[in-house]
Amino acid sequence: MEINRNQWFMAGLVLLFMGIQFRFVDSFVLAPEFARFLADGTGNRAAAADTTSPLLKPFQNAPAKKTVTPPEWLGWAMLSVGLVLTLQSLAMKRPD
Repeated sequence: MEINRNQWFMAGLVLLFMGIQFRFVDSFVLAPEFARFLADGTGNRAAAADTTSPLLKPFQNAPAKKTVTPPEWLGWAMLSVGLVLTLQSLAMKRPD
């Protein structure tokens, strides 16, 4: 299957908007459930282990949240690749 002009354009716009998002945001705070899901997926059982008793969970303070800080170059890379894909798609032949 060949990727046509519209698909290149959409991929370029998605990367462009994600690059803008990464440039404006300094860090992301993950929900405890998602942090546990990531720890399970990577095989890091120590981070995924929940030692709190289920009976005490409602009385516990807010659980520890994981913070992810993406590198600065990631936003610039997404912006540049998204812009190149978008401009390339505009130069391509229209689909029949």
